[in-house]
Amino acid sequence: MSLKKVAVIMGSDSDWPVVKGCCAQLKAYGIPFEARVMSAHRTPAEAAAFAKSAADEGFGVLIAAAGMAAHLAGALAANTTLPVIGIPVKGGAMDGLDALLATVQMPTGIPVATVAINGAKNAAVLAAQMLALSDDALAARLRAERADMAKTIAKKNEALQAEAAAL
Repeated sequence: MSLKKVAVIMGSDSDWPVVKGCCAQLKAYGIPFEARVMSAHRTPAEAAAFAKSAADEGFGVLIAAAGMAAHLAGALAANTTLPVIGIPVKGGAMDGLDALLATVQMPTGIPVATVAINGAKNAAVLAAQMLALSDDALAARLRAERADMAKTIAKKNEALQAEAAAL
């Protein structure tokens, strides 16, 4: 069984500097992805059609990045039963808080998993965890990454202890 693809959708190409980190992380995991620009407001029919056909096109998870009136993740989630992860993008008068609230406050029955403002890398990690439920090799890569993180923190703690003892 081949790994499902992840769709990384951004509401505007101005979101690319944030979304690029998500795509890089997916690539590092060996997860196939497609990045596209679609707008919940300016191309609503295209966004809805994409979401409706995503499962048939081999996608397993949709990631949506949008700022300000961030309705993209919700618009996609309304048109698919695939998991949707929202990345609220920083900017605008409320510096991303409006995007966070618009992304996370979904009605019952239409959930959007939401990461931190500009949390693109975590969106990729969450998508990988979802896909790893049916892919043992990917699950092993995620476990190895967590073990490496723990080793890094342990080394930093050792260095701190040595520096503190030298005071």
